[in-house]
Amino acid sequence: MQHLDNAAKREYGANRGAGRGQRHTAEPGTVAISFVVAALAPVRARHMDVDALLRAVELSPNLLLAPQARVSAKQFGALWRLIARTLDDEFFGQDSRRMKVGSFAMLCHTVVHCENLAQALERSARFYGLIFDDIAASVCIEASKAKIVLRERRSGAAPRVFAHETLLMLMHGVACWLVGRRIAIERAQFGYPEPQHSAEYRLMYSTNLRFDMPDTCVEFDARCLSLPVVQDERSVKEFLRHAPENILLKYKNAGSLGARIRRRLRQALPAGAPEFETLAREMNMTPVTLRRRLREEGVAYQVIKDQLRRDLAIGLLSHSRQTVLDIALQLGFAERSAFHRAFRKWTGASPGEFRRNLAG
Repeated sequence: MQHLDNAAKREYGANRGAGRGQRHTAEPGTVAISFVVAALAPVRARHMDVDALLRAVELSPNLLLAPQARVSAKQFGALWRLIARTLDDEFFGQDSRRMKVGSFAMLCHTVVHCENLAQALERSARFYGLIFDDIAASVCIEASKAKIVLRERRSGAAPRVFAHETLLMLMHGVACWLVGRRIAIERAQFGYPEPQHSAEYRLMYSTNLRFDMPDTCVEFDARCLSLPVVQDERSVKEFLRHAPENILLKYKNAGSLGARIRRRLRQALPAGAPEFETLAREMNMTPVTLRRRLREEGVAYQVIKDQLRRDLAIGLLSHSRQTVLDIALQLGFAERSAFHRAFRKWTGASPGEFRRNLAG
């Protein structure tokens, strides 16, 4: 059985201590365990040591047995890099040709020199067309909508779900970073049946979803194509230093309205979130304007509140010894039972079950 190579261990080890001891106060985004399972599939198929990879990024192998479990974006990003280095494939064996380590960095260094988003997306599609044999990406405009389209090149080939998810994430995430803002996806369709983790798609892409379609594509306002590229060779180095975590979280400006509200809600805990009308007054907006601005960013107030408390709860249960009641109170729940109901809705498990799965 092959093991994690020493260079990959050193790569993660150089960063794993950063922030240790502060994890329980951080506000990390989280990733569904289904994506961890999919990323590990090619490692398992090659009879490599899956448990060694997980432990290297401080994830319990028992998490794979909890279908509703979630991991931090930082841990998944570290696992992503280790798998890519171990396989020398940044596309995790999802294509018959490897995407060798360093390919993604080369793409980013190339597209920062584009004038606008339209040119950058076209260049990205050509780049992936040269890299991959089995899947093709293209960009098209229909009426007032722009589309990123993915198709299987081999007729009759069954679409590989993780391949489509990964390539969409890379193309959309890099596009958001290039223009310095989140590009709201108005509609998303997929060339395969609805997966069990489709609820995650509503956060990743859009609430307007269709499955069993002829191809996979995401649709957004065509006016975004004229947005100028605001990144350069200096900023690409910083971007790559934090990839793919920043891509997984759908690159958002720290100054975006959604990010500002998340910080405001974090400061309000454990007292609880302000009423929407109160928040609008604090931001010198009417409730109608605030709701419209959030919709333009592809988020909603309730979603921001739920995601914040979910992510904080997972971090506290994973990296602290606080009791479930203490965590519930810290997150603004008046009763332990209310926290139990919310956490089960978020993850499919009770707080105690989630913690026991982590401990194995």
